[in-house]
Amino acid sequence: MALDITGLLDAVVSHAAASGHYERVNQHEPENAPGHGLTCAVWPSRITAVRSSGLNSITALVVFAVRTMSPMFDPPDAIDPTMVAAVDCLCTAYSGDFTLGGLLRHVDLLGAHGQPLDVRAGYLQQDGIRYRVMDIALPCIVNDLWEEVA
Repeated sequence: MALDITGLLDAVVSHAAASGHYERVNQHEPENAPGHGLTCAVWPSRITAVRSSGLNSITALVVFAVRTMSPMFDPPDAIDPTMVAAVDCLCTAYSGDFTLGGLLRHVDLLGAHGQPLDVRAGYLQQDGIRYRVMDIALPCIVNDLWEEVA
């Protein structure tokens, strides 16, 4: 079995696009300034074997970075509530679609394998523009990813 990264990426992007909060959703970490509205970017950030593998196969933790970005705008007091509403909508979707349509064992919400569902806020300077960002770490447990050969 191989990692269906395209299927997983599409499922995560689909939640963001369906939320209605974003002007655009990218399937990669942006290298350039994304624009003027609320933008979401999704990419795989880490893949790690976990200790719950089957008899002859490896189970993996696949962590996706899901970044919500917004240029600073007026009034500044409206930025965080707007972003938190978008991030909350995504976290609710991930909790409800616990297997991302059957593509994985589950979203590791509480971090049984190390990385819980997590949101961190910060700032990013890109192309001379300052952005407010909220990064979601989305931990996905994928069963029987790699076969062990004796």
